[in-house]
Amino acid sequence: MHRLPNRVCRRWRIALLPTLAVASLLLATTIAIASPADQAKIPALRWDEQRPGCTFSRSDDGHYHYGLWYGDVGVTLIVDAQEVEKVHRRHEPFFGVLLNVRYRGQGTLDLTTEHMSLEFVKHFQVVQPALDPDAFAEKVQNDADALDHETAREIEKHPEKKAEKEAYARVFQKDSAQLLEFVSKNSLRPLQLSPSLPEASGWVLFSTNSKWISGWKKQEEFILRVPIDGKMYEFPFKLPPKPGEVMLRRRE
Repeated sequence: MHRLPNRVCRRWRIALLPTLAVASLLLATTIAIASPADQAKIPALRWDEQRPGCTFSRSDDGHYHYGLWYGDVGVTLIVDAQEVEKVHRRHEPFFGVLLNVRYRGQGTLDLTTEHMSLEFVKHFQVVQPALDPDAFAEKVQNDADALDHETAREIEKHPEKKAEKEAYARVFQKDSAQLLEFVSKNSLRPLQLSPSLPEASGWVLFSTNSKWISGWKKQEEFILRVPIDGKMYEFPFKLPPKPGEVMLRRRE
């Protein structure tokens, strides 16, 4: 299995009390942590099909492309129409989007995923920060190692279930190896754009492992926020699409 360099992955756990008042307070605190006040002060540029600089297209592979240009910076969000369905089939729950950033200025532009976020509008407007690729890969690796140890213990206790346990472990390990390779090769990494390197593309992942993100709706609503060069690029979108909505009107 492919292994990535170890990094410390800090996990914060909040013990939720059973009262509605306390739960509401904790929810507000969670959102405040994910959306700092200083980020709220960043000028927002929201995608709207009718606005100049905004584009939309649907590719034949079932992906939707939302483009937003402002000044020398262009950001394109690419999302799979079936992404919500795919979340349910992953043993490591996450929601993924592909970002493409173009820069046509003459200076430099710093690009990082550190403050990118995804809002789950129909789930108490919970905001999830972008996952750090290395920390996420470390968790995937640790979970795979833990399953190996657990499988060995289970087989020792119940040798009659050896074939069943080993078959499940093989599938789990294969999925984990593929995910590790995908994260290491395709994640959007911090870099600096310039005339010599005017474009960058990569995947940004967001965890859906939250008490507040459950009971998926027939149609989900999201807002992706991408801070670049002192501005917040916002992309509201819905999945899956419904007839008559922008996502079914193809624009060349």
